[in-house]
Amino acid sequence: MTEFLKRGHPGLVSIKNLPILQDAPPPGGFPSIRIERRLPNTGPTGVAIFGIAAAVMGYGFFQLSQQKDDKKCQADEIFTVRTIVHPILQAEWDLRYLEHKRKEAEKEAEIMKNVPGWVAGEATTKHRWLPPIESWAKRSLI
Repeated sequence: MTEFLKRGHPGLVSIKNLPILQDAPPPGGFPSIRIERRLPNTGPTGVAIFGIAAAVMGYGFFQLSQQKDDKKCQADEIFTVRTIVHPILQAEWDLRYLEHKRKEAEKEAEIMKNVPGWVAGEATTKHRWLPPIESWAKRSLI
């Protein structure tokens, strides 16, 4: 449509018939481009970043050492309490064990009463004594 308005007939007859349109700079020229070797500061320097990172890591390691000391104090306290309470719990455990052995010997005597020469509660093997298996009464943890 624009060609018809410009030339009076549709279609392009020749490229030479087109008006010449040349790019040119704006009036007054293009603005100058700033080319400098030193650009303005845009943030912290590398030394500052390194210093901040070192300070954060130092604080983190300080906190870790504090937590480690606290856990060690708690563990020492728990160990002390267990050491103090252990003889009492051991005595209670021994009483439970002796009661269990007495009931076991009574059952054995009842079952084996008709066997001549059988002594209830006597060991049937000749081996070294070992602590009892705790399957019959679980020992509670401190």
